[in-house]
Amino acid sequence: MGSRNKTYKLLLINPVSRRRQGLKSDRDSIYPPMALGIIAALTPLNWEVEILDENFTEFEYKDADLVGLTSLTATINRCYEIAGEFRKNKIPTVIGGIHASMMPQEASQYVDSVVVGEAESIWHELLHDFEKNSLKKYYHAKISSLVNAPSPDISLYNPGYKFGSVQTTRGCPMSCEFCSVHTFNGSKYRLRPVDKSVSDFISTDKDLVYIVDDNFVGYSKAARNHALAFFKGVAKGGVKKDWVGSASMNIAEDEELLEWAAKSGCKFIFLGIESELIDQLEKVNKQVNLKIGVDKYAEVYKKIHKYAISAMGAFIFGLENDTPETIYNRTSYMLDADIDIMQATILTPLPGTELYCRLLSEGRLLHTNYPDDWERYNFTEVVFKPAKMSPQEFQDAAYDNWERIYDLKTLRKKFLKTLQLTKNPTTAVWGINLNLQMRNFVFEGKKEMLDTESAFPGLLDGIKLR
Repeated sequence: MGSRNKTYKLLLINPVSRRRQGLKSDRDSIYPPMALGIIAALTPLNWEVEILDENFTEFEYKDADLVGLTSLTATINRCYEIAGEFRKNKIPTVIGGIHASMMPQEASQYVDSVVVGEAESIWHELLHDFEKNSLKKYYHAKISSLVNAPSPDISLYNPGYKFGSVQTTRGCPMSCEFCSVHTFNGSKYRLRPVDKSVSDFISTDKDLVYIVDDNFVGYSKAARNHALAFFKGVAKGGVKKDWVGSASMNIAEDEELLEWAAKSGCKFIFLGIESELIDQLEKVNKQVNLKIGVDKYAEVYKKIHKYAISAMGAFIFGLENDTPETIYNRTSYMLDADIDIMQATILTPLPGTELYCRLLSEGRLLHTNYPDDWERYNFTEVVFKPAKMSPQEFQDAAYDNWERIYDLKTLRKKFLKTLQLTKNPTTAVWGINLNLQMRNFVFEGKKEMLDTESAFPGLLDGIKLR
C-alpha cells in the first residue's frame, strides 16, 4: 500500500440517528466525540485527518483512504448505512465504540474491520496493517493504563459544540445489571494523571466542560484523592469554567470533595438513583445505593445543595415488578424530593448487559429484527415484555408521567426550588436548561411539547450560562 512517506486521508465519522438529525437540543447538550479526537491524536503525521460530525453536518460522501466510525446502539443503523457508501467504492471502513464491541460479529457484516474495546492500544497496528493492505477483520484491544493516554485533538471538533470534554478516569468495579461500562471499559477503576486532565480542562476553548467519566469520584481512597487533586488543580489553574459530571451517591460522604468540586466550577452532579424501592435496587445490583440507603437519599441531595451544586437524578421506568402505579409513585417521589434535574427513561436492555442476556433467555424481548430494531433501543420506547403490565400499558404510563415531570409549571417550580436551596442563580439556570433538554428528548418530534419560549417570560432575563 506504500511506504510510511506516503500521505493518506483518514475520515472519522460520528453518526446521528435519522430520528434525531437536526435537533438543536442535541447540539446544545452533547459533548464532542472524544473517542474520535483521541484516535486523531494518535494518527501519524503522514495522515490528513478530518472528523465529520452529523450533530452539525449531515453526511455527504467524500473521498478518503480509510474511514473510521463510532456508534452507540441507537445510531448503529445510520453507521452501517454510511459505511455502505464507502464500501461501494472499495474504501476500507473500520468501526469501534460500545455497540460494535458488544456485537462484533454483526458489525463485521457491514464494515471491513471491527475494533473491540478501547482503540488506543491497537490503532498503530491497524494503520500499519492498512498500509500493507492487510487489515484484519477484528482487532481486540487491551485494557491498558491511562498513564500515557493522549489528549484528544480538539482542533478537529466542530466549533458549534457548547461543551468541551475532559476525562479523568475509566472503568467501573460495579456490575449493575443494565450497564455495560464494566464490560467495555473493564472492572478496574483506572486513573488518568491529574496534571494531564487539568491541562485538558484549562486548554479547552469552551467555558462549559463535561467530565465524561462514568463516575469521577470512584470507590476507594486512591480514587477519592485523585478526584480531590483534580478539583484543586482546576480551582487553582486560573480559569473560570462551569463543569458537570457523573458520580455515585457516595460523593456526599465526603464534604471536602464537594467543597473543592464547587470551587473548581461544578454546577451539577448526575446521580444514578434509578429507584426509591429497595427490592428494585437489589434486582439490578445497585450496590452503592443500597449501601447508602434509600432513607438517606434526602441527605445526599442536602449536602450537594450546601455547596451550591444541583443534583440531577436519573430514574428508570420499567424495573422488575413495576406497574403503572409504581411508575406514578416514582414520579411523585421525583417531584417531591429535592432533585433539581429530572431524568426518567425507559429500562433499555442494551447488548453487552446482563439485563439483555436475561431478557433474551426469558423470551421477553419484543423487537429482535436486528440491526433494524436497534434504533428502538433509545430509552424512550418499550422493547421488552414487562412482568406486571402489558407493553402498551407501560408505554402509556411512561408518557403520562413524562407529562407530569416535564410540565412547564412543574419545571418552573423546580427552578425556583433550586434557587432557594443553592442560593445560586447560575446553578438554577443549569437546572432549568437541562430539564428543558430532557423534556425535548422524551417528546422528540411532538412540536406542541417543544414550544417553551412563552412559558418563562422574563424568568431567565439577566441570568445566562457562560
